[in-house]
Amino acid sequence: MRWNLRMKAAERGIWKSTELRRMLAAAGLEISAGKMSGWWTGTPNTINLNDLDVICVVLDCEPSALLIPEPDKVAAARPLVARTADGTSTGRVTPRFGNPRSEPPV
Repeated sequence: MRWNLRMKAAERGIWKSTELRRMLAAAGLEISAGKMSGWWTGTPNTINLNDLDVICVVLDCEPSALLIPEPDKVAAARPLVARTADGTSTGRVTPRFGNPRSEPPV
């Protein structure tokens, strides 16, 4: 997912995180300066659905405008699957052998 908060804020004429933070507080969402900075400058690892709801109300948008799917990244992160000689998938993940586990105690 790509986090699109700054773009949606800019579309509403909000250019500073402090301004958005004040607007969120007026709508009932009190957040710390550090959390606001994280939302503003990067992609949050998690976001509370209630917080997302308030952000959408303040920015007058839908959650889909803030969270943009990136299916190419998902496809790139998939594990490699085993292939047969003709190139078709066997549907199973090929194990990677490294150092074997130690034997259990006797």
